[in-house]
Amino acid sequence: MLKAVLFDFNGVIINDESIHEKLIAQLLIEENLRPKSGEFRQVCLGRSDRACLIELFSSRGRVLSEATLDTLIARKAKAYCHELEALEQIPTYPGLQDLIFTIRASQLKMAIVSGALRSEIELVLERLQLRDGFSVIVSGDDISTSKPDPDGYLLAVQRLNDCFPDLSLKPSECLAIEDTFAGIAAAKQANIPVVGVANTYPFHMLQRRANWTIDYLSDLELDRVRQVYNQTAA
Repeated sequence: MLKAVLFDFNGVIINDESIHEKLIAQLLIEENLRPKSGEFRQVCLGRSDRACLIELFSSRGRVLSEATLDTLIARKAKAYCHELEALEQIPTYPGLQDLIFTIRASQLKMAIVSGALRSEIELVLERLQLRDGFSVIVSGDDISTSKPDPDGYLLAVQRLNDCFPDLSLKPSECLAIEDTFAGIAAAKQANIPVVGVANTYPFHMLQRRANWTIDYLSDLELDRVRQVYNQTAA
């Protein structure tokens, strides 16, 4: 049966792709490197800043030490917070609040699995007044790998079991909500069924990868999804 819903963050909770693309380009320019058109979507979408920056700099012949990489990530995180502070309203996707209300009303556990920094996730959830709904947050601070590796999802299942020992949660009893190819692959490698939401890529491109595909979060029919889990269990 379905016991938990695991959300990606960027591209599912917050609509901030344009902010990240601008800040990554800004970092490159500050380091005397030239941004390339389309490179952000190809290299960075669905992946942690650490993985993104390593690949971007490596492709330009620059090898980053851990100290330099940490400094770059901290600079971007500070700039990201400034960008959000300047916004009167956090940009989200249609149906997010209603979906979270439905999940909580169904007494399902919720977690976030993301390569974003915990400080960024916490800031956004507090602004949206959603922090109390998520029992577990797995962020880029918690794992050294990045999606499409499944480590973040597996850690989220482990932490949910730590929080709720009676839950006896298995990956197959979770539902992931993702918007990128890397995120979908990570959930599937963790043996977690996944909904692909067409916030970042077109519906038809996600349909070949995800268990379910929706145009908008408001299209997710949770009752029908739960019936599939119940039938599988039976």
